[in-house]
Amino acid sequence: MKSLVSPKLKPGMLDEARQAERTATDTAAARPTPGAPGPLASFARFVVFGGGVGVASSAAVAGLAGLMPWAAANALITIASTALGTELHARFTFKTGHAGWRQHWQSAGSATAAYAVTSVAVLVLHLVQPSAGTLYEQVTYLAAAGLAGTGRFLVLRLFVFANGQNRTTERATGRARTREAGAQVSLLFPVPAL
Repeated sequence: MKSLVSPKLKPGMLDEARQAERTATDTAAARPTPGAPGPLASFARFVVFGGGVGVASSAAVAGLAGLMPWAAANALITIASTALGTELHARFTFKTGHAGWRQHWQSAGSATAAYAVTSVAVLVLHLVQPSAGTLYEQVTYLAAAGLAGTGRFLVLRLFVFANGQNRTTERATGRARTREAGAQVSLLFPVPAL
């Protein structure tokens, strides 16, 4: 049986062992997350899911605008579509699993900006062309939503659902600093050699 109990280390050897452990942790942290899509694949998924939700939202806003002011209809649909879109993007676009409250709130911030862009675009359309019909309203809304969506993609990828190298490296270096702070005790048990 091979013993895994490490010999007593001298102070200099202890520092070398810690450095080797940190290097191994940093190397593992630098590897891309398996299953995480690249930027082009995630953008394509973002367009499919975000675009699908956007087109459905556009129809829903048009339907609700007959019952209430357009800005109120846009606000209600934006809230519902943001919750749905955030969940779809977490699970399928960026493959991070279920979206937590933090991701929903951060996504809501980017959706608020998108709401402002689409609302201002349609309000400007009505200022320029007061008798603009539903077709022009929809074209304007979808064009503004496309522009705002591109900005949202960047925010979601770089900040909200960024689970790649930056956050992993921060966690790894944070753990390494914690390990240095106090004494460590490691219990190694004998393992039969295969």
